[in-house]
Amino acid sequence: MKKKKKKKKKKKKKEKKEKKKEKKEKKKEKKEKKKEKKGEKGEEGEEGEEGEEGEEGEKGEKGEKKEKKEKKEKKEKKEKKEKKEKEKKKEKKEKKKKKKKKKKKKKKKKKKKKKKKKKKKKKKKKKKKKKKKKNYDKTLSSRLRSELKTAL
Repeated sequence: MKKKKKKKKKKKKKEKKEKKKEKKEKKKEKKEKKKEKKGEKGEEGEEGEEGEEGEEGEKGEKGEKKEKKEKKEKKEKKEKKEKKEKEKKKEKKEKKKKKKKKKKKKKKKKKKKKKKKKKKKKKKKKKKKKKKKKNYDKTLSSRLRSELKTAL
């Protein structure tokens, strides 16, 4: 029992640690996203100035490069989002499964307890009946003995 409790405590601690780690990672991602957004804004301004200074052909090439870069970033963002959602769904499913398992276990335990209680009650009843019969037999035999004595 003590071992089980210790194991449970250890498991809880581990889960807490993992949650903390995930939270930290999320925060880091958010910070990076913010940085990227800021960087994009800055790049746009710089590229625009360079384009105006440079020739017309150069401007076209830079625009294409920029579009490609943006497309790539958009794709990566989308993939990241999908991955995150998939993980969230998986976690939710696992949580549900765990809950169901716990409920089932609890139900089984309750059933077992009930059965045990019923068995105990039956045993007690049987014992009581036996005792009653024994007492009755005792009184009967003593009565018979006393009657025999008086008859003699």
